[in-house]
Order: sequence, then structure tokens, then C-alpha cells
Amino acid sequence: MKAAIIAGGLARRLRPITEAIPKVLVEVGGKPIIEWQIEWLRSQGVDTIVILAGYLHEKIIEFLGSGSKYRVKVVYAVEDEPRGTGGALKNAESVLSDDIFLAVNGDIITNIPARKLVEELRKSEEILGAMALVPLKSPYGIVKINEEGLVTEFMEKPVLREYLINAGVYAMKPEVFKYVPEKGDLEKTTFPELASNKLLKGLVYTNVYWRSIDTVKDVEEASKELASGLPKI
Repeated sequence: MKAAIIAGGLARRLRPITEAIPKVLVEVGGKPIIEWQIEWLRSQGVDTIVILAGYLHEKIIEFLGSGSKYRVKVVYAVEDEPRGTGGALKNAESVLSDDIFLAVNGDIITNIPARKLVEELRKSEEILGAMALVPLKSPYGIVKINEEGLVTEFMEKPVLREYLINAGVYAMKPEVFKYVPEKGDLEKTTFPELASNKLLKGLVYTNVYWRSIDTVKDVEEASKELASGLPKI
């Protein structure tokens, strides 16, 4: 099975770290984000990884090479200018159009069992994409009050299970490329159109590890969380 890692972003919020390296090479918990991702994808049955690269792509190529040291085959699809997440995927259509594939945002670390997304697609002739969803973890502490306005409880960054967010992990059929733009973002173009045509399914994952690495604070917090490695599920 193939998986595409969307790794072409400029990662401005992680500067100055990302002035010299692309975001996927930022070290979290002792190893680069992309190394966490490759190990996880391999555990899900992925044997070929397509890196959708742009900014500082030569650093990624230098680091990963052929992928043999990670026991996978690595292929590169390099864009000559930023084209958004959709454009980056479209640029790799020729190497992803033979079967169902996974696509992953290059800034997440997770242990989501992504094979379930693929299995969901294989069950249906109509559905073209399946998206992993996780409950929203509040970035702030929550304060509860009673009917009299008295504070009754403090909750430190609780998981808000009634709200689901896009986890940045997808399974797609090759037919999805009809909905992928040459330039633009999957989140703003492809997914809304698939949803409006009832071609996109969402699978909810609870009790999994999921972390988006967007800021230096995220790097610090995730490094502590991953000190003993990704939790087994």
C-alpha cells in the first residue's frame, strides 16, 4: 500500500527552527516528525511512501534517501512552487492512481489505526474518501459554574468529545483526483465538494494518540508525551 506525506509547507510558525530545515525534519521526542510517521505508516501496512515536497525538499531527500533504512520505498514528488495541499497531491497523481492510498499531513504524530480507513473504502463502491476524526482537545483550561454563578470546577485542557476535528489522515480512491485542484487546499476545495456529493466518510477515533506540531510549544509538549514512544493500541 502507498501513502503520501504532505510535506511542502513553509512552517512559518516554527521559525527560526524551520529556516534551515523543513517542518517534517523538526525533532520531536528524539527523532524527526517524518520518522515517527514512517514507522507508524509501516505498521499500517504501507510499503511505499510518496513525499509531497517543496520547501527545502533537498533536505528531506538527503535525510530519507531511498527509504531502505526504514524498510520502505520512498518516492518524491517535488513541486516547483507552493500549490497548497490539494495541488501537492495532484502533483503526485501519476504515482498514486493505481489503488487506494493513504494521505497524511506532514505535521502530525499519531498512532491512529489508519488501515480502518482503507477497509471502509473497500466496503463501498460509491465513497471516494475516508477521513480520520478525533475529539477536540481544548487548548485552554475550562471553568464550570452553577446556576448561581459560583465556580464549581476547574478542568485543565479537557477533551471535548462532542466536537470532532479533522485529524489530517485520509484514505482515498484514485477517482478522487477528479476533485483535486491543480492549486488549492484539500480542506477548502476537495473535501467540501466530496461531502456535498455524499462521497466522503468520517471515522471517529477515540483513545488514540494524536498531536499536531504547529509551534515550538507543541514540540516541547509532544517531546515530553513521547518520551517513552508512541502508546500501543
